[in-house]
Amino acid sequence: MDENHATLYIPLGVKTEAEFFPGFGKKQMVQAAIGSLFFGLVAFLIWLVNGSVSCTVVTILSGIAGSVMMTAKDSTNLSVVDQCVNMFRFVRGQKYYPYRYGEEWGV
Repeated sequence: MDENHATLYIPLGVKTEAEFFPGFGKKQMVQAAIGSLFFGLVAFLIWLVNGSVSCTVVTILSGIAGSVMMTAKDSTNLSVVDQCVNMFRFVRGQKYYPYRYGEEWGV
């Protein structure tokens, strides 16, 4: 190789923050905790209505697992929550311009 030419090294897959497991860092932990607390409230309401401990436990565990799965990022560095936020912003940013017929030639 010619010593006059420098080679360019571009690192791939470098993460900006530490992760507990692939795609799940501190920010995702906070999001999952908020989702888990929400499902904990839902489980408490189910317990008040039913009085069933098994339904309450299943709801709590499903809520925790679902929160972790929805906030973990995939290979495209997006989570389900991120994709939903992007879709919501896209829909809010769309403008509607209805077509109005006019006399084109002034006839």
